[in-house]
Amino acid sequence: MPDYKAPLRDMRFLIDHVFDFHGHYAALGATDASPDMVGAILEEGAKFCENVLSPLNRSGDEEGCHFDNGVVTTPKGFKEAFAQYVEGGWHGLAADPAYGGQGLPMSLGLVLAEMISSSNTSWGMYPGLTHGAMSAIRAHGTEEQKNTYLSKLTAGQWTGTMCLTEAHCGTDLGLIKTRAVPQADGSYAVTGSKIFISAGEHDMSENIIHLVLAKLPDAPAGTKGISLFIVPKFHADSGERNAMACGSIEHKMGIKASATCVLNFDGARGFLIGEANKGLNCMFTMMNHARLGTGMQGLCLGEASFQGAIKYANDRLQMRSLTGAKAPEKAADPIIVHPDVRRMLLTMKAFNEGNRALTYFCAQLLDTAHLSGEEGQRQEAEDLLAFLTPICKAFMTETGLEVTNHGMQVFGGHGYIREWGMEQLVRDCRIAPIYEGTNGIQALDLLGRKVLGSQGKLLRGFTRIVHKFCAANAEHPQLKAHVAQLNELNQQWGELTVKVGMAAMKNPDEVGAAALDYLMYSGYIILAYLWLRMALVAQEQLDSGSGDADYARGKLATCEFYFKRLLPRTAAHRAAVEAGSECLMSLPAELFAL
Repeated sequence: MPDYKAPLRDMRFLIDHVFDFHGHYAALGATDASPDMVGAILEEGAKFCENVLSPLNRSGDEEGCHFDNGVVTTPKGFKEAFAQYVEGGWHGLAADPAYGGQGLPMSLGLVLAEMISSSNTSWGMYPGLTHGAMSAIRAHGTEEQKNTYLSKLTAGQWTGTMCLTEAHCGTDLGLIKTRAVPQADGSYAVTGSKIFISAGEHDMSENIIHLVLAKLPDAPAGTKGISLFIVPKFHADSGERNAMACGSIEHKMGIKASATCVLNFDGARGFLIGEANKGLNCMFTMMNHARLGTGMQGLCLGEASFQGAIKYANDRLQMRSLTGAKAPEKAADPIIVHPDVRRMLLTMKAFNEGNRALTYFCAQLLDTAHLSGEEGQRQEAEDLLAFLTPICKAFMTETGLEVTNHGMQVFGGHGYIREWGMEQLVRDCRIAPIYEGTNGIQALDLLGRKVLGSQGKLLRGFTRIVHKFCAANAEHPQLKAHVAQLNELNQQWGELTVKVGMAAMKNPDEVGAAALDYLMYSGYIILAYLWLRMALVAQEQLDSGSGDADYARGKLATCEFYFKRLLPRTAAHRAAVEAGSECLMSLPAELFAL
């Protein structure tokens, strides 16, 4: 198993130079997030993840969670690591000070979350879901609900979940059967069964607070009749066990140390959060948080895979370089000299560093949406987040899966063997394109709701940023060719969108047929913009003699690789979008099996 080391140099490059987190915090009045505080979070967070969580990653995968008559026990060391995490104050880092949190910007919470998930994705699921529950209760709960739950959730005494899926319905939540019947005391009796509930039962906290989607007796049909309820494992007032139980845990391909539960509610006492029949609106607060977190898992597992692959590629001796021996004193050259190995390593590096930049870009938008005193700034940030969230979730998990597969491939046959740990990263990453809304659903959300549904407004909010950037750097001595390439794609993006919209007016299937390729096309353009932002800073550092010259040259070389070897994939995605729906829909369903 690769030993995880937090990529602090790359993190600081983005925080200090590309995105200027310090100026960003000052503009938002987040004075507690001083440069010294940010530095301490990076250093101490890295130590916790490297020394506490990373050593539990492989053992947690091998042991998995234990289920015994409704009781779930996490792997050895997990509970103790959570106690250490809570004691260190990490759980409340970006939480509301009114409920015991430190009140630091959400972007710092995401930076910490990156290190946690890179070192041990399964372990990170437990606190990760809790933060989503906290955000939903804070946004939609009553004062009494906030006072009852948020302090203990912030302190890590209690953890939280999100209970959506049922056995007969996944994404189509309008089909849920779980019912909530009003009671005389103002509570609700919740009855039904939920599946695939991450951290639904475990031994790491005193109580688990479930946010459960259910329907009232008089609810309208479909998604318009869904309400959201707080259903605690133990009642907050009496401490007695609620009428619910874990029926089983799933036997999964990956993230085996994360308890994925079947939860059965049998008249469990719950409390309405938000308005009746408006549960999806409340849940989306939590789901959007989870989608960004899931997108980050592609980056995090890709980072862990790259760290293993680059070390192995430098150590493993195999054949001689085609241009002559590079290590003549050895029996063979290290495999990093071979072009195909470099293709894989550079692909991994380009996606990881590009996806990290995308994560930090969105992290700043989250800060602005929550902390800015100007309504216009908040709205602009929220619109950009609405547009970028499905791209983050889908593009980063698709490319993360590609990266972990490359990492395993670099090891050759050894990558397929458990002891090296590379195959675990592939298994752990495989769920990311599926949960929190499959990537096909994210693509429909992007193209159907966010782009066409806003008549292109949300797309234009981003393409204007790219246009201004390209105009400002059109004559850059070293990068103008790449700037021109990005500018052309940015214009093409709008043209392609209009073409899809016109086709969809005649046949709605055109949206579904184009959606995933459109999302991936969008993701490649967004990463091109972010890679150029990084390259500009790297070039400035080289020209001025500041910073680490070797690091800057590495950034520029990776940017060059991205533009020449990865960005051309947009042409294939565009061609697939323009191919339309007929080649997908013309074959009758009964002929698929022949």
